[in-house]
Amino acid sequence: MIKKQNLWFLTLFSLILVLSVYYITMPNDLLLNTVENKTSSKKDTKKKETKETVAQTDSLTAMRVSLEEEREKTMADLQKQLTSEEITTEEKNNAYEQLKYLNELEGKEESLEKKIKKNLKIDSFVKIDNTDVTVVAVSKKHDNKLANNIMRAIQEEYKEKMYITVKFQ
Repeated sequence: MIKKQNLWFLTLFSLILVLSVYYITMPNDLLLNTVENKTSSKKDTKKKETKETVAQTDSLTAMRVSLEEEREKTMADLQKQLTSEEITTEEKNNAYEQLKYLNELEGKEESLEKKIKKNLKIDSFVKIDNTDVTVVAVSKKHDNKLANNIMRAIQEEYKEKMYITVKFQ
């Protein structure tokens, strides 16, 4: 028998999943048209800058949504393990530790994105995978100095050596 708490969790998870899939499959033209209609009275240069900004933030948002969906699926599997009565206590402890790690990882990624935004005034997407850190930065300027500054800002947060990759859009 499904408990009320599990039913609510599954219902909300399903809703989030459906909305995420809808957002990802939504045509970009729809978003660009709404922005274009709002800025039609402004100069043509403003239109181009707005379209570029929307397109760049859309790609970062799409990356975030994709990563979030992947993690939510993993977390749902771990939640099932925690509520299952057929697995051992040790396996439940491992599942709990993995859930805790994933939550810490999300917080760390978010704090790194905020640090990059605050210190370097750049929108970015950060993905951490063990000792690998991937950064996608939105900047008109693509140079080694900026990439090194991003790498230093991230490495400051860690005691151990991290392998940091910076990509520009």
